[in-house]
Amino acid sequence: MKSIPKTSSFFSLFLIINLSAQDNKKLDSLSNQYNMLANSKEKVETAERIFVETRRTHKDLALSYLHKGLSISRKISYLEGEAMALKNLGFYYSNYRESDSVPFYFEKAISLFEKIKNKKEKFKSLLEWTRLENLEGNFDKALRFSKQCIALAQELENGEMISDAFQRKSTIHLDKGEYKLATEALITASRVLDTLKEKKPLKKAIVVVGIGRTEVLGENYSASLSHLQEGLETFKEHKDARWQAITYMELGSAYYHLEDYEKSLENYNRSLEISKEQKWQDFEAANLGNIGAVYMEQKDYKRALQYFFRGNEISIVRGSINNQIINYNDIASTYYLMGNFYKALENYNHAVQLADSIQSIDNLSDALSERANTYEKMGAFQKSIADLKASQKLKDSIFNENKSKQIEKLKTQYETEKKEQQIVLQEQEITVLQQKASISNLQKLLMGIGLLLSLLGFYALRQKMKRNKLEKEKVDAELEFKKKELTTHALHLAKKNETLESLKQKAEELKLNTDSKKGYTQLISTINFDLQDDNNWENFSKYFEEVHKDFNSNVKIKYPEVTSNELRLMALLKMNLSSKEIANILNISQEGIKKARYRLRKKLDITSEDSLQDLVLAL
Repeated sequence: MKSIPKTSSFFSLFLIINLSAQDNKKLDSLSNQYNMLANSKEKVETAERIFVETRRTHKDLALSYLHKGLSISRKISYLEGEAMALKNLGFYYSNYRESDSVPFYFEKAISLFEKIKNKKEKFKSLLEWTRLENLEGNFDKALRFSKQCIALAQELENGEMISDAFQRKSTIHLDKGEYKLATEALITASRVLDTLKEKKPLKKAIVVVGIGRTEVLGENYSASLSHLQEGLETFKEHKDARWQAITYMELGSAYYHLEDYEKSLENYNRSLEISKEQKWQDFEAANLGNIGAVYMEQKDYKRALQYFFRGNEISIVRGSINNQIINYNDIASTYYLMGNFYKALENYNHAVQLADSIQSIDNLSDALSERANTYEKMGAFQKSIADLKASQKLKDSIFNENKSKQIEKLKTQYETEKKEQQIVLQEQEITVLQQKASISNLQKLLMGIGLLLSLLGFYALRQKMKRNKLEKEKVDAELEFKKKELTTHALHLAKKNETLESLKQKAEELKLNTDSKKGYTQLISTINFDLQDDNNWENFSKYFEEVHKDFNSNVKIKYPEVTSNELRLMALLKMNLSSKEIANILNISQEGIKKARYRLRKKLDITSEDSLQDLVLAL
């Protein structure tokens, strides 16, 4: 049960620091200035400055000033201000990981920056959008964006921007586990920085540390040390506390894996000291957990627990559920190694409960797997087997979701596009053949001796037209079959959920009237799991996208505020299903469907005289 050290995640770090009295004074001054100004470019720029001052400390206030700046820019037709406000909204939602809003704002910002020919700000928007797509696991899209960033930076002949773009590309490869490609991208970034007339030692050091971190993740621990030490010396020289803390933590992790625990503790403790001095609680909690992991490896379990507890206290104050899950797992593992299985079980239960509450599948799977070992040691073999099965099921779902569904989606998309292209080509070919077939009698007479060949050629053309027509009918029939298949699947989904709900209610009644509550509880849990299973919906979505191509993207473009659940409802309305069938598919009451339709009407701004169904069918 070796605890894995927490790394700094410095490529996506977003620190939140408390406002000082001086910051408050500056904010008051800016607010007074904003209130005194009439609608103008200056007022828009003041709103942007307030956003910059408050974005890490008072996010709601920062957001309100972004929207104020956007509104004023539109009123006075200030395109530069509108574009900057849209870009900052994209950055805001990206930093707070509200991924649904990011593409909407960045797309609009990039469009405006293109219009006003501001390629530099277009690059910044696209680079940040790339970062979010990578964090969301959309690696192919992130790589496409990173190539656009590189091309844009090269077009601007801006070495710093080229280096930044290659660093972003490296991060994507790193998260994909493609360590060689990640290192190559970082080396390119480093070489670009070497060509600059004005040297950027801090940027160069960040790239060098990035290479070291890549080596750590690629398990080349010894090779990482020289890069990390080189970067650290530069950060010390320039008194960059933040990057010193990051690099010390990376060095601690490298030495941890090399099992040089003395040097590992030395570096983790130095990072911890800097984190405390700067009041960076996220760093402090990570270092406390890492130090605890070292002591656990050294079998100093009591000291390990002290550090795990301190780290968890900070995570609770910070409200970081994910870090709490990791801490509870570490604490439980320590108790397990001490032979205190009841304490281990107590903390694994905390980890399982929290992971389940935020649907953190990876952490939940790990906690269940380790809790199974604890149950086994306690002789609770049935519970151990149940946890192992649940853990394996989650791991299978992760694999299916991350691998199989991606493959199927690409395959479906390819086949659908291929068929559509075939239809277009066949229609074009039929048109051409029909035009050729309409050769006038005069033209035929002029062909003279080639009359016989012309007749034969005409016959061949007719045969080809006939074959193409039959092929087109075949493709049309396939598409019609897909529509029927989609309807059948939807009705099957509705019937399945209706049956399961009926079984669940019957089991609840039996549970109240019999003593065999355990069996009925397990039955209800199984039904609940099946009712919440997303695989059925994924299959339905696959068929739906084949038949109603671009429906989802059209809705998102026209109504960007529509949520994923509302998009599901619109898809089912597009199918012309009844409210009862929709309720069964979505596993909610018919009253819930009425409320959902009402909320959707309001969001789409539909009057009481207009039909929601007609609007959806027209999309």
